[in-house]
Amino acid sequence: MNKLENFRIKLKPTNIPIDSKILDLAKEVLHKNDFPTTKNEKWKYTRLGRLSKLKPDECELFLNQNSLEKISENAITIEINNGYFNFISEIPAGIKIKSLKDCSKNELSKIGKNLQLENEIFHSLNSLYLNDGVYIEIDRNIKIDKEIHLLYNTQGINQYVPSRIFIQCNPFSETNIVEFFKSDKSSNSFINPITETVLEQNAKLNITKIQIEDGDNFHIGSDYISQQSNSYFKCNTISLKGEFIRNNIHVNVNGKNCQTDLNGAYLIEGKQHIDNHTKIEHCAPQCESNELYKGILDDKSTGVFNGKVIVHPDAQKINAFQSNANVLISDNANVNSKPELEIYADDVKCSHGSTTGQLDENAIYYLRSRGISKRKAQTIISQSFIKDVFTKIESPITQSFIYKKLEELHNWEYLDK
Repeated sequence: MNKLENFRIKLKPTNIPIDSKILDLAKEVLHKNDFPTTKNEKWKYTRLGRLSKLKPDECELFLNQNSLEKISENAITIEINNGYFNFISEIPAGIKIKSLKDCSKNELSKIGKNLQLENEIFHSLNSLYLNDGVYIEIDRNIKIDKEIHLLYNTQGINQYVPSRIFIQCNPFSETNIVEFFKSDKSSNSFINPITETVLEQNAKLNITKIQIEDGDNFHIGSDYISQQSNSYFKCNTISLKGEFIRNNIHVNVNGKNCQTDLNGAYLIEGKQHIDNHTKIEHCAPQCESNELYKGILDDKSTGVFNGKVIVHPDAQKINAFQSNANVLISDNANVNSKPELEIYADDVKCSHGSTTGQLDENAIYYLRSRGISKRKAQTIISQSFIKDVFTKIESPITQSFIYKKLEELHNWEYLDK
């Protein structure tokens, strides 16, 4: 028995009627593979030794409204407890939100359609052992004024928590979604969320992920996005706390005149580990993508950024820009950055860059000479360094919530909210 078989020995297959071909392929992948090691290029800088030793229980549903921390009262709020769809506020006209367990056969046929399973054990685990999830569909020509807030809460010891979100943005629709991940008295658990998104022509979607997870848990999440012509997609990933976090984002730009923006900010300390893996595939001409990821690492924390942009042969007149910058507060912090470009077209503008360094000692000295403490000086300079990622978030409500959490977790005081 290999480590992966031992990991899933207590888990029960899903009772959600997903396409049997998808479930059969997931079984085959899990049967043939084990946990990836650092010999696998995708996992070269992220070790899974502690995760592979877990033998988690099937996650339990809990109902605890007191644990719900809302971002705003003026939002469409969905609670997902241990992967189970649990609470929802009033739904306005023009949008459909339901549990996967309540979906029609036609709606379920969309689940997993664009998700890669081959050689992907975490996608296969999610598919085969899925407990519940959320189906979201925005009607054609509909702009949802209120934000949709997905509040994930993990509770319990030694839990495996898979969840699946499917988002269908029909033509000319527009919406903003916030995913907030937290944990409540949880440890030695594995959070494994997957979000599948389809943007039809001229659709616009903004997603902001906020990760603040306590406990000795593991978080490996994946987003698969398919864009059709003239669509706009933005994802902001804000990681403020988490012992082990891996974020995978894979965007297929399948139509002309699309724009794709991926932004990330991570502030970690202690022995926390953050790994951001992005992949944008330009399959159609006249599109633009921008990536900006910035990190601040303290103590013995470790970070990884691996961003890949692929420009396929027919994708002429592409503009693709990628940047990763990191500041190491401590001499013991470490980051591995690997931006990549694969270009098979000849009429493109593409660039990538990566920088890693420490705070400017002259700037710190200048501030300290004005009576500011060393720690406060470091905070001021760090804030200036990373703030341009937060300004990419279009929602003032979400920005304010993040600033509040920065104050609580990192003693950051924002004077210009």
